[in-house]
Amino acid sequence: MNIIILGAGQVGSALAQFLAKENNNITIVDRDNDRLQKLQDHIDVRTVKGHAAYPSVLEEAGAEDADMLIAVTPSDEVNLLACQIATILFKVPNKIARIRRSEYITHPELFDPEFSTDAMAINTVISPEMLVMRYIEQLIRYPGSLQVLDFANGKLRLVALKVRADGPMINQTIRDITAKLSQNQEIRIVAIYRNNAAIAPDGDTLFANGDEVFFLAQTDAIISIMKKLNRLDAPYKKIFIAGGGNIGIRLAKALEDDFHVKILEHNLARCREIAEELSHAIVLHGDTMDRDLLMEENIDEVDLFIGVTNHDEANILSSMFAKQLGARKVITLVNNNDYVNLIQDDKIDIAISADQITISSLLAKIRQGSTAVVHTLRRGAAEAIEVIAHGSENTSQIIGREIGEIPWPAATIVGAIVRDNDTVLMAHHDIVMEAGDHIVLFVTDREQVLAVEKLIMPQKNK
Repeated sequence: MNIIILGAGQVGSALAQFLAKENNNITIVDRDNDRLQKLQDHIDVRTVKGHAAYPSVLEEAGAEDADMLIAVTPSDEVNLLACQIATILFKVPNKIARIRRSEYITHPELFDPEFSTDAMAINTVISPEMLVMRYIEQLIRYPGSLQVLDFANGKLRLVALKVRADGPMINQTIRDITAKLSQNQEIRIVAIYRNNAAIAPDGDTLFANGDEVFFLAQTDAIISIMKKLNRLDAPYKKIFIAGGGNIGIRLAKALEDDFHVKILEHNLARCREIAEELSHAIVLHGDTMDRDLLMEENIDEVDLFIGVTNHDEANILSSMFAKQLGARKVITLVNNNDYVNLIQDDKIDIAISADQITISSLLAKIRQGSTAVVHTLRRGAAEAIEVIAHGSENTSQIIGREIGEIPWPAATIVGAIVRDNDTVLMAHHDIVMEAGDHIVLFVTDREQVLAVEKLIMPQKNK
């Protein structure tokens, strides 16, 4: 595809790197020449310097021949305007816009033609703050998990957890652990990471202390499964949110009815705005990195500290202070991957990246044909995907064949099948694939994703 990306920030640059490796022709637009040059030095993309919403700049970027335009500049207004101009002047068929402000997001009639015939010509709106809020909320609902990801419209979830020395998984095989679960709690372990290296799981694989384990199960069975694996920690009660930006306030709104929530914001005017929007949460004014303030607020009694300011350094330091002062668990929003590698595990319990979460959502919208859901994992090194089997036995390489007979690409594990949008089948070698099946796969080497898509795609001549 011919794809134009507006904005060479963290999301735009990372997205360009992903898409350039998938045989797309990428043009990226930005006003910062240094950013553009850095991209050109590392990946095969075309760059255009200029304002993303100017018709002349879009024309220079090749909008007349573009299959898709992805607007991820820092400005919501520029993203909206660029998509509208791309439609009116250049007839670009597919437009995706990143929109941050809730003032826009809370009015779907602006974008969705089902609400209004005058809606803006945008096919997909992505809200990073909303995505991050939902991601963190899932972690809160499943204490002890490192990641919780949805598939098949929420019927299946992929959960990551860590094996601990005092838990029942230590020195047990996958076969041992799965045998301890009841028949209606079937799980599929799709990946194990040991010392940051992927291990292909089989029934005889022994779990070791510190292993990061990804398992797939039906959503309504996960709580019970985690209890049996001794990884469902005690429920959170007291939650402290550092940062009253879009993510912080949305998170506080989502949690305040079920938890005792405090939210800390350094801007006094913003504190007043937050207080007016929240019903039960306590709003505090102060610096998130003020140790004395954290101690005064009894941070040692907090079950979960969440750092979600707009600054990595503030999130990291405040989370480390909170952990040192006795907070039971900390979650930190960090976008610089170099920081993530330094702080994960020993200093901070869970580090999450808004950019990676946003890119996952974008990839699911961008990839053509059979891809329904994409989650990038391990900082982009792996992917968990949901693909749809299209075609017939005459045109498909997988329909009508048993899972064990299909030549799946290397580093690919089949997790589960969802049939007729209702029936969930955990993957076994003798299940015969049918047209319309939704297949959940874990790909430990994302370089193999193209091969997976090629295998799934129906062909004219089998």
